Amino acid sequence: MKKYITYRVIRSIISIFLVTTIGYVMIYSLVPRNTIFQSDPVYSRLKGSPDERTDYENNTYERMGYIDYYTTSDIASDITSDKAEYDKLIAGEDNDAFEEWASSKSGRGWKLGQYPVSKAYFATREIPLIERVGRFYKNLIKVDHPWVIQDPSNPDLPRYVKVEYTKTAGLTLTGSGTKHKYLIYFTSSFPFIHQNILTLNLGTSYPTFSGRPVMDVISSGQGKTAQKTVHFDTGLTEKSSADIYSRQYKSPSAMDRLEKERYSDSYVKSTDNYQDPSMIKISVITGIISVLLAYAIGVSLAVVMARYKGKLIDRMGVGLVTVLISIPSLAFIYFFRFIGSHFFGLPDSFPTLGAGDLKSYVLPTAILGLLSISGLIIWIRRFMIDQSSSDYVKFAKAKGLSEKEISQKHIFKNAMIPIVSGIPGTIILSIQGATITETVFAVPGMGKMLPDAIIAHNNPMVIGLLFVFTTLSILSVLLGDIMLTIIDPRISLSASKGGR
Repeated sequence: MKKYITYRVIRSIISIFLVTTIGYVMIYSLVPRNTIFQSDPVYSRLKGSPDERTDYENNTYERMGYIDYYTTSDIASDITSDKAEYDKLIAGEDNDAFEEWASSKSGRGWKLGQYPVSKAYFATREIPLIERVGRFYKNLIKVDHPWVIQDPSNPDLPRYVKVEYTKTAGLTLTGSGTKHKYLIYFTSSFPFIHQNILTLNLGTSYPTFSGRPVMDVISSGQGKTAQKTVHFDTGLTEKSSADIYSRQYKSPSAMDRLEKERYSDSYVKSTDNYQDPSMIKISVITGIISVLLAYAIGVSLAVVMARYKGKLIDRMGVGLVTVLISIPSLAFIYFFRFIGSHFFGLPDSFPTLGAGDLKSYVLPTAILGLLSISGLIIWIRRFMIDQSSSDYVKFAKAKGLSEKEISQKHIFKNAMIPIVSGIPGTIILSIQGATITETVFAVPGMGKMLPDAIIAHNNPMVIGLLFVFTTLSILSVLLGDIMLTIIDPRISLSASKGGR
């Protein structure tokens, strides 16, 4: 079992790597890079400032991993460390030095350019696609430790990791010299135990949510900021939206007055608390409930239809399932959206009542569950009917057991195998369905974010969501296999034991 799980985990990691890499290569090689500026209002406003526009364009390409970019000052710093010579280069009094620098770097792919108006020099280097992919995986997992922060202006920064209890944050694993103040902390919100030791770096979002890390966009709250009474470690108490658990290091020379009043150390940067859940939380809520709903309804109907095979209730059920399967997903969603809004008074758009009202979740969640229910019913019904002609069922009838007892205690127990094995497929379908459902209902979740990111040419966000969805899909398959062994001990996942 352990050997199998280890093998499957390795295979899962390889699968995630392959899918993400293929997606990365396709997006960054087939989509023209200049399309990323189509939805950027800042780029449009710089049309009358050619130098600033060129600098903005190159900085954006560098941030997204297309190029390496050196400004005039970067090149001058690379040429000399002498201040007088550096000032001379910046003033444009020694252009030959720039040409010589470019000639020495040409073998590494560097090309010298000039800003349109000032004619000052800059340099760019195209990053090969393979190198871009390598950088993505190299920076994918960030480890926080006491030597992450290297701030020359703060040489006396203490470096440690220790467990402590404070009035403001409670019991925490606290770091100094780390990027985050609190490496492990506990709150009343799911998953209750939180950590900042290992974090995912999926790139920086652009042009939508510009400048924010992709993981921060999908995992942070949304909507209006939530004000609450906060007790800061200097003794200051005030109404604030600051999330004290998100505190990060900031150089003392860059602190403002308010930060110094609130905090007694250099960990003063914090994100805000928001009223609405994050994208990933909304998608997880609707996804889990939709899967539970699909199984609750699908299994119940399949058992009843199998028990009364060929009778009116079975024929009606088969007819209904056939109709549901034949309806395109988009038509299915709009039909039940109309039924829910006109006959039950439920909102046909998530923003109508917002994330704070449970009614907003009803239609998207119910429809997401119903989308995968048809295949589930047919599969379980077929298996239970096959099981009803097995020898052990005939033996149970000979013993005098009723049809109800046979169905519940024998047939259904064996039918749990396809029920469990269907979990991965149901989860994958819920992920796929969420993309359409969340878009139709304007649900601010990861499913809606994917087409929005594609339309806005937000390549880092597309890659990030592709990575998340791929990981969830592949892990669901592993979960299904493990649950099979729990449900039926006869199934062994170890090849050495003749597992099947």
